Amino acid sequence: MSNFKKIVPFIYPYKKYAFLNIFFNVLYALFSTLSFMALIPMLQVIFDKTKKNYTMPTYEGITHIKDYGENYLSYYITKNTDPSNPGFVLSVMVTLIISIFLLKNLADYLAMFFITFLRNGVLRDMRNALYKKTLELPLAFYSEKRKGDVISRISADVNEVQTSFLAILELIVKEPLTIIFTIIAMLLISVKLTLFVFIFIPISGYVISLIGKQLKKQSSKAQQEQGTFLSTIEETIGGLKVVKGYNSENYFNKVFQNSTERFFALSNSIGNRQNLASPASEFMGITVIAVLLWYGGQMVLIEKTLDGPSFIAYMGLAYNILTPAKAISKASYGVKRGNAAADRVLEILDQENPIQSKTDAIEKTGFEHEITIQNINFKYEEETVLKDFSLQIKKGQTVALVGQSGSGKSTIANLLTRFYDVNDGTISIDGINIKDMNLQSLRGLMGLVTQDSILFNDTIKANIALGKLDASDEEILEALKIANAYEFVKDLPLGIYTNIGDSGNKLSGGQKQRLSIARAVLKNPPIMILDEATSALDTESEKFVQVALENMMQNRTSIVIAHRLSTIQKADIIVVMQKGKIVEKGTHDELIAHNGTYNKLVTMQSFES
Repeated sequence: MSNFKKIVPFIYPYKKYAFLNIFFNVLYALFSTLSFMALIPMLQVIFDKTKKNYTMPTYEGITHIKDYGENYLSYYITKNTDPSNPGFVLSVMVTLIISIFLLKNLADYLAMFFITFLRNGVLRDMRNALYKKTLELPLAFYSEKRKGDVISRISADVNEVQTSFLAILELIVKEPLTIIFTIIAMLLISVKLTLFVFIFIPISGYVISLIGKQLKKQSSKAQQEQGTFLSTIEETIGGLKVVKGYNSENYFNKVFQNSTERFFALSNSIGNRQNLASPASEFMGITVIAVLLWYGGQMVLIEKTLDGPSFIAYMGLAYNILTPAKAISKASYGVKRGNAAADRVLEILDQENPIQSKTDAIEKTGFEHEITIQNINFKYEEETVLKDFSLQIKKGQTVALVGQSGSGKSTIANLLTRFYDVNDGTISIDGINIKDMNLQSLRGLMGLVTQDSILFNDTIKANIALGKLDASDEEILEALKIANAYEFVKDLPLGIYTNIGDSGNKLSGGQKQRLSIARAVLKNPPIMILDEATSALDTESEKFVQVALENMMQNRTSIVIAHRLSTIQKADIIVVMQKGKIVEKGTHDELIAHNGTYNKLVTMQSFES
């Protein structure tokens, strides 16, 4: 129930549909009971067991409602029965029963009609909330979680919550009310017989509960396994070149089949346990009915304390309990499955986001003076990456960070943009700690071009306009020219409206990188971060991209993380890093003259060239 309480806020916007569903479920339960009660007078007419009553009865209160109803019906039948035409009253009774069944089914339809809006609304809102949360959570979260598992939670688990967990709304209104109204009617017919029934109901309930004990645990395992094979699909498609290049199709096929085999076994176990719920509850119900036939038959035939029509109607009512009882047992298993899915959905929704704007965060719209990195320490889990690192970058400067892989260069870019937060020390822009700044305004000051050109399955225009959604075609074309990309874009069949495919796979590496640069150019931020923007390119593409980068970096503050040292010779300051510390700092000429680490790196790359 704690999970259900957490899902209630998603239900709240649709409360009017919930109330309408409850209202029509009450009517359904009422008409469901009356449909069997109405059989008594009809059977009495058929078997000519109706008492003759020539006096209009007087209503004496709720405690005598059964007697009043019987007396009124006998008075009506006595008054309207014509000995030569007994079919008239029978026709009235049949019409009454048909009307009650019509109203019962109409109420059932309307109850389901309104609950549909609630369930689909909750499904939509929960999925939207999950997607919003996945966008907000820091990058560190996804280094621990499989992407396929997160996709599984947004698609399959949310759907399971909607179909199974929200069955609790039916469980707590429609079926219990049907049982309650039916039991009241049964008590009105025979208290003794009803008390006899109640001896057997707890036994039936206990047997049924034994079936569903392991269901939540198994459902949770099945949903985790679904996340595993979705991750395998996502990773395989993303790395298809490597899979094919290394002839690893059989290996990945085996990994996937092992996962689906485990899912198959779990699904069979869960399905069979659920399927057992309905026949088990029906068998226990029929056992109760059989005992009733024996005991009730004695009351009718031997004790003469119950008349035949009332007993037949009573048996109908007793059977009427079976349908909601079956539905409750089935829904309770569904709730267990839904509860396991809700655990996985709520794990994401309840996930604390450590990197977010403070309530009184500062909105900063421009960059005036300098970026100050002061005595920062940072580690990924247990691995220390930066130790007591300090650096000052003045407005308009181009600062290059160089060093071997793992020296902490890219970590600086991740910390400046607050993809991660420092463990110690401060990073400030114009004297304001970036943790005190509004996150969107901080990232609004920066343009980012990464080693991997991250593009989306959309048009060139849509990809470039991410930084400025209201950009005109003219602005897009101008950004493409600065990024040295206009030459190839103008030759495409639809120009900037050409779809570039999944991850931009219709373009070459150099073309994709120039589109990434155009995106940063259009955003026009005062601070530009280039994280090994040319390291993945061939020599010819690098020349095009290098020209684009130089165009973009004019009159801007730029932080260049470089692998190829030939691209940063014009930088105002080159910072040489080793194991998270600065070992050298200066211009290209100063560092060459110093004949230290930087000179060794340049010599090594020249030798490799």
